[in-house]
Amino acid sequence: MYDRFLKRIFDVCVASFALVLLSPVMIIVAILIKLEDGGDVLFRQARIGKDSGHFTVFKFRSMPMGTANLPSALAADVKVTRIGRFIRRTNLDELPQLFNVIRGDMSLVGPRPPIPSQVELCAMRKQNGADRCLPGITGLAQIRGYDYMPETEKVGYDKEYAERLSFWLDLKIIFGTLPVLTRKPPVY
Repeated sequence: MYDRFLKRIFDVCVASFALVLLSPVMIIVAILIKLEDGGDVLFRQARIGKDSGHFTVFKFRSMPMGTANLPSALAADVKVTRIGRFIRRTNLDELPQLFNVIRGDMSLVGPRPPIPSQVELCAMRKQNGADRCLPGITGLAQIRGYDYMPETEKVGYDKEYAERLSFWLDLKIIFGTLPVLTRKPPVY
């Protein structure tokens, strides 16, 4: 019952509260991005979601306009703007994904949504049933060191999450994410 009904209520309530609470920070970040180079504030990228469907994920733009869409593990050599460096270090670039949660494209917790070019990762998730979950802002693989993790290991954590999905596991992952937020991301 949790995964079909209560998880959605939990997601919408927490995401709505977080958006209200964090709106001053989001407004400041948006202004700083706009002031730096006059470009778009949001970065939009096609991602693979539940049941292998496509959706558009929102993030604060941290790279110059026109930068290629790459998985984070391949983005180490991509130039990042000054404000982009800060919002990546602090994970503030992820905040617009709260809108994806409210729209129903994502959940607070679930496997991270891959980009369409990550064909092998998508196929493995489909094969083991992990793609039946809504993708999440955070997940089991994220609290265990997601970036630069082999795809087979990511898929293993995604499968484990799909098989064990529960309110208590979601809470454990949310609270496990808090210390991860204080670590410097590998790509900035």
